[in-house]
Amino acid sequence: MNSKRILAAVVVAIAATGGGFYAGHLMTGGASEAATSANAVDQLWRASLQNAQGTPQTIASFRGRPVVVNFWASWCGPCVKEMPALAAMHREYAGKGITFIGLGVDSEKNVNEFLKKVPVDYPVYIAGFGGADLARSFGNNAGGLPFTVVIDAKGVVRSTKLGEVDLKELKQTLDAL
Repeated sequence: MNSKRILAAVVVAIAATGGGFYAGHLMTGGASEAATSANAVDQLWRASLQNAQGTPQTIASFRGRPVVVNFWASWCGPCVKEMPALAAMHREYAGKGITFIGLGVDSEKNVNEFLKKVPVDYPVYIAGFGGADLARSFGNNAGGLPFTVVIDAKGVVRSTKLGEVDLKELKQTLDAL
């Protein structure tokens, strides 16, 4: 009987140690993920971009406000398809203080030709092909487009979406801000 108690105590000790290791691993992963997101947001605010008119600028003026950042390209079919819906959502949520921002992972010429055909009423910046690196900092390791990031007013990434946005999901995220 005594040996059964000792065995039970050993099993409990091993389980507790393993559970503590696992919980620590989860917490470290979460903290690391949060730090990575914060670094990505800081990178976004510091990024030197140019607007569609070719004027160099940063988008740091959007810091402190909720933003939806959409990485897109003129040659990307799903990007082109979702832009009118994103423009409509921008109009819907502008009154709630939420701004949509387009980052063209494309050339200035292609972005401007596209905007002549499909005008959008939210700010569009040319990130060039370096925009793919910025998208990777938000976890888009595949480098695919479109890629959408929702950042709250505190600079916390609330959601990311690789591929065409699901409008219902995006509305739920925005309504929760």
